[in-house]
This record gives sequence, structure tokens and C-alpha cells, in this order.
Amino acid sequence: MSGIAGIIHFDGRPVEPGLIEKMTGAMAHRGPDGINHWVKRSVALGQCMLRTTPESLEEHQPLTNEDESLVLVMDGRVDNWEDLRRELLSRGAVLRNRSDAELVLRTYEFWGRDCLAHIDGDFSLVIWDAKQHQAFCARDRMGNKPFNYYWAGRTFAFSSEVRSILDLPWVPERLNEGMVAQYLSTEWLSREDTFWRGILRLKPAHRIVVRTRGFQPEQYWTPDLYETLPYSTDEEYIEHYRELFTDVVRRMSRSHRPVAYEVSGGLDSSAIFAVAANLCHQVKLPTPGIEGYTLDFRGDPSADEAEFCQAVSRHVHQPIRKVAPAQMPLSWYRSRAELHREFPGYPNSAMGLSIRARARVAGSRVLMVGVGGDQWLGGSRLYYAEALREGNWRDFLASFKADWNNVGFHASAWWALRYGLVPLLPENVKRLARQADLSRRIHRLDTSSWLVPAMKREMAHRREEATSSSSPAARWVGQRAHLSKLLNPYDAVAGEHEERLCSSQGLALRRPFQHAKIVQYAFSMPIRLRMRGRLNKYTHRKAMGDLLPASVLNRETKAEFSIVFHKHLSEMRGELIDRVAARNGRWVDSAGVEDLYKFYADRADAGWPGWALWGLFGCDAVAWKGRLAPEGKS
Repeated sequence: MSGIAGIIHFDGRPVEPGLIEKMTGAMAHRGPDGINHWVKRSVALGQCMLRTTPESLEEHQPLTNEDESLVLVMDGRVDNWEDLRRELLSRGAVLRNRSDAELVLRTYEFWGRDCLAHIDGDFSLVIWDAKQHQAFCARDRMGNKPFNYYWAGRTFAFSSEVRSILDLPWVPERLNEGMVAQYLSTEWLSREDTFWRGILRLKPAHRIVVRTRGFQPEQYWTPDLYETLPYSTDEEYIEHYRELFTDVVRRMSRSHRPVAYEVSGGLDSSAIFAVAANLCHQVKLPTPGIEGYTLDFRGDPSADEAEFCQAVSRHVHQPIRKVAPAQMPLSWYRSRAELHREFPGYPNSAMGLSIRARARVAGSRVLMVGVGGDQWLGGSRLYYAEALREGNWRDFLASFKADWNNVGFHASAWWALRYGLVPLLPENVKRLARQADLSRRIHRLDTSSWLVPAMKREMAHRREEATSSSSPAARWVGQRAHLSKLLNPYDAVAGEHEERLCSSQGLALRRPFQHAKIVQYAFSMPIRLRMRGRLNKYTHRKAMGDLLPASVLNRETKAEFSIVFHKHLSEMRGELIDRVAARNGRWVDSAGVEDLYKFYADRADAGWPGWALWGLFGCDAVAWKGRLAPEGKS
């Protein structure tokens, strides 16, 4: 299931002939198994089908109930399908088939807008309720499935892809230059904005009920910051995590075709593949087979992870196929921006296109990746501050003893001071300390220095809005970083880039570490179990102890892929300065672009200048399409 679209005129006028077909046609790549529509006067719904599970073979969308008073379109998957089916049957529900869509429609019949509490999985969905004359819309807890919408006062339009909405005749094509400013500053502040004014994203874990008078998005889920697990030993927490992670991988591997796993050789993607292989050997994995793939970076020591992948392959007794990384020309990025009317992505994402193409040719419909492990399983030494704030001297001393055994007394004593006392100092004291910390005064350009004044003002306004917006208060010191990651706008944008890339290849993207249950565990487990000594992801490593080879289990290095940026940017000086900057004087100062390029050439290891320069190229591709000025149609 891979694409939905719809038009609802709340003033009762009929939907114009051919419009819903135009919307689904704009994202036909999402429907290799068929595109279908349901139209009834003022409501038109469409779905592009990608069948990924055995149950989806019985599914047909748009899906109606018996009297067509409810109509569902969904891009998604229900991971608790076994439990939800039993619960519905126990309540007397009549299930016409085994499909996930049938489960969701019946769940809405029983619980209405509260149905989401019973559905576990990745989804974006809309249910037209004719009796209530309303549309119920929702997006999954982590935002793994896209949902874009436009409200024109009396008309609601939605789609999995922005382009489908832009193709509607009443939707103006007006560039959102505030979004452009964020890409050029490499500072993302909004989780709702798209590149087009008026077209918005429904934020993760949000729902809306659209009626004639409009709607107001509301959040239906957030991690429970007060949940505690009833364990007294580290071993109990570790065993709980192993069982949880194994169950998530099992459920997300459900497919009627072999599942493809991207295995980088790093700890996270290797762990997913190892758990899947272990379940496969036990005949407990709901898929006919597993296929491992890795990118072959021979000749680039900073990116080559072949040694680690080979160790994983030998350990789990499963082959991992080497695939050359994709090296797409600049014309590909421009074509992609024109097709999707979205930022075309970064080279470090596009290099994985070859794995996706190989997996598709091999017959897979699902790709599993290790994104999210760093965010939710990594830690910091703030476990000292946590213990001190709670007055828990037992945990403080236990952490100190464990660190002493790993790194010695002096390093442990410094950590206890730096990460125990300092974080608990008053904010004004910490501010003075930061100002006095000469090590922080590293020369670098301001990320907004190359923007014209109007764009700088736009960024200042957006920063002010982001600062004033409310967010939940952390219960523990260790939850602050996780809350920041949960609400991180760039992670949301990057996830959608990757989802579009997979969809373009006829694959459904699945990310076990981005499962809400894994995220809830991260908020609930003690911070001291995330890092021990210099060993980050402590609980994760211990839980995978017998499933991974020691070389991967104890690995502390990470591959570095800046080479994919350098290959393009080293050849793009004329393109960026003479052409792109020259025609985008409303965004950037040409001299500033040249200064930034020089800074990048001198210090390519600085990182962000390359991202900013690529941001300029990508935004130009979105705005101009090779033929339209940034103002677009009106």
C-alpha cells in the first residue's frame, strides 16, 4: 500500500471529472499493483496499490463498509494485526477478509476517532464518514508514512505526494521561501511546511477531523514520560529490550515476498539483519526469505565497511550481496525535483538507489533499514546528573564504579564533575561558563551569512516562532535529548526523502528503530543503560551479544560518506556561482556564495558548507524546474 489522494468539496458541488485520476496519475509509481478510485458527487478518493503482505493480496481500496457510509483510503500496515483481529472478533465484528485495511475500517466503526489507540504500525489514512459529513485523517506516531494536505476554505485535498496537490487547478503554485531559507541555512525549524505555500504536512502522531467549518490538527500520541519498567537489575532491562526489538523486527518483516535488508556493517542495520536471520532459522519470520545488501566502497577507506559486513554474513550464515553505490548525475536530481516538486535529496541518500533497484529486480517489496538507532539507543554521560538530581547515590556510585573499571579513576572523576555537577548549575552560571570556554571559539562562517537580508529576517522570524512554541517538559535530564530528537524537523524531512526514494523503486520502507514501542522504551529505560564507559548503546550491544560478531558488537567507528558530496561539489563551482546564484538573487548574495564555496574548498571537513551549497542547488531545482521562475503560477 503506497499512495493515497482525495478531494472533498464541503459545499456539496461535484468533483470535476478526471481530477482524482490526475492526482493518482502524478504518483503512479506508488501503485504498481493497480490504481483505483471511489467517486460520489462531492467526494473523490484514490489509492495506488503496492501489495507487501500476504493479507494485502485480499485487499482492495478505496474500501467501503456495507452501505458505503464509510470509505477508507490508507497507505500503511498494521503491525498488531494478530491482536487487533482477535479483539475485533471478540466484539462481534464481521471481517470480510484478512486485510489490514479491513481491520482499520472496522476499528473506526467501533471506536471512532479513538481508533488509533488500537492500531500499531505505519500509516497515513483518510476515512470519509458520510453520515457525519466529515473526513477523519491520521498519520502514524513516528511519521513514517507521508501525508500532505491543502484547505481552500470549503475544499480539502490530500495526497501522499505534494505534486498531486499542485496539479489541482485551484491550488496556487507559490514557493514557500521560508522553507528555502531553512535549507540554505541548514537549520530546519518547521515540521509542517512544504516548499509550497498553503500545502502542509500533517505532523507525526496527529489527526484531524475535517468538517464544513474546517479543522484543527490534534496530537493523539506522545511517549509517556512517566512510564517506568518494573526491573531492578541491568540484566532485566537488557532482556526486555531484546524481546521487544525481536518482536518489532518480526512484525515488520511480514511480507509475501523475500524482504530486503540494508546492511551497512554498522551496529544498527547489522542487528536488524541478525535478528531477522535468527528468526528465519527458527522458522518464526513471516516472510518467505531474507536478502542482505551492502554498498561496495572499495577504494575509499573512510566509507568501506566490507570487513564488518563479511563478519556479519559469516556469523549469521546468510549471504550479503555487494552493490556498487549509485552515482547519479546532476540532471537526475533536477529531474527528480521536477517530478516530485520537492527537494531532490542529498547525494549520501541517492547512493543507496542501487540497493533499492537491485532489491526490486530480485522481487522484494519491502526494504528494512537501520535508521534511528543512533537517535533512540545512543546515550551520554548525563546519567551522573540524573542520579544527583534524584538523590540516587546508589546509581551514581554504581555508574562511577562501572566507568572506573572501564576507563580508570581520573577519567571517571572528570566525567562525574563535567556530566554530573555542571548540568545542574543555574542557567546563568552555565552561560558564563560557555562564554569563557575558549575551546568553543572555533572560527566558522555564520550559516546565514550568505543570505540576502529578507531571507535572514525570515530565518530570524522562524527561530522566534520555534522558540516560543510549546513542547513537553522532560521528566528526567536524560529525556531532554530524546524529546529534541522526537520533534526534530530535519529528521522528519529526511525520512520523507528516503520514503520517496524507496517508493520510486516499488518498495515499502520499514524502519524498526523508528517504531513507537522502541521509542517508548528509550524514554523509559534508565539513562545509565545507554552508555557505559566509552561504550555507547550499551543496552543494545549487550542484548545483541550472541547474534553479532565481536568486531561489529564492539565497533566504535562509523563510516563517513562525505566523498559523495565532494565528487559533485568539486565540479559545481561554475554551476553554483555563475548560474544558480545569479538567478536566485532573491535568496543569496553572489559574493556570499563564492565565499562559502571557498570556505568549503579549504575546509571540506567542516561539513555544513557542503550541505548548504547542495541546498542551494536543490532549492533551485525545485523552484525553477528548468522553465518556471520562483513565483510560479498564481
